[in-house]
Amino acid sequence: MSEQLDELVAVMERLRAPGGCPWDAEQTYATLSQYLLEEAYETFDAIQEAEATGDVTNLKEELGDLLLQVIFHSTIAKEKGDFTIEEVAEGITKKLVLRHPHVFGDAKLEKAQDVLDKWDELKKNERKISGKQEKKNGSVLDEVPVHFPGLLEALKITSKAAKVGFDWETAQQVFDKIDEEVTELKAEIETNNRDEIENEIGDLLFAVVNLARKLDVEPETALKRTNRKFRRRFAYIERALKDQHQILENTPLSGLDELWNEAKSVEK
Repeated sequence: MSEQLDELVAVMERLRAPGGCPWDAEQTYATLSQYLLEEAYETFDAIQEAEATGDVTNLKEELGDLLLQVIFHSTIAKEKGDFTIEEVAEGITKKLVLRHPHVFGDAKLEKAQDVLDKWDELKKNERKISGKQEKKNGSVLDEVPVHFPGLLEALKITSKAAKVGFDWETAQQVFDKIDEEVTELKAEIETNNRDEIENEIGDLLFAVVNLARKLDVEPETALKRTNRKFRRRFAYIERALKDQHQILENTPLSGLDELWNEAKSVEK
């Protein structure tokens, strides 16, 4: 590895060694799992910021934090005799080569969509060549982890189902499904059945994820983008009211809506 990566590994090993950091020394795969998830989400946010502003400062920092989690887990693994960071790097390198025969072999896949269309087949070939046993699943959906965030899980399982032909033919058909789910939700709201209302909200969100997939939009990214937009516009309202020496909680909805529209105009 490079000098900088070697130094990072050495620092982590020193922190875990006797006389190092008590907190670092106590960590396990399980106790670090929440931090790995947090760092992944923070990196995700940094990517969105970099795309929106062109400033990659935070992205560089968050990638470093994410890399630390990989080094941390690999250091624990080395101590336990499970594997090393070198083996992690070797494994992913082999996987990349085996899953890209159009680059490192004689296969002909010229467009990005060609690669996506062949991805499951490439993964199977990679398992076969590397000697891995084929996963025995009771369902084509079993490969999608149940612990994925809801939007991502919905996207992945519907993508799996679509690959075997269980899918709408057009986006318009998904719009029709969304209309159907809205109607059913309204009916349950009339009955005030909380369990069924929750079920219908879930069905509606699931249908919207399907629409995003049909339109080739990643729903988590789209929702995060809207969340950031809401934050910006709401912050505009707060600043405007502060400049006017008004209190947010005492401002009528009509006044808030007017400022919201101002925020939209400013963004445009």
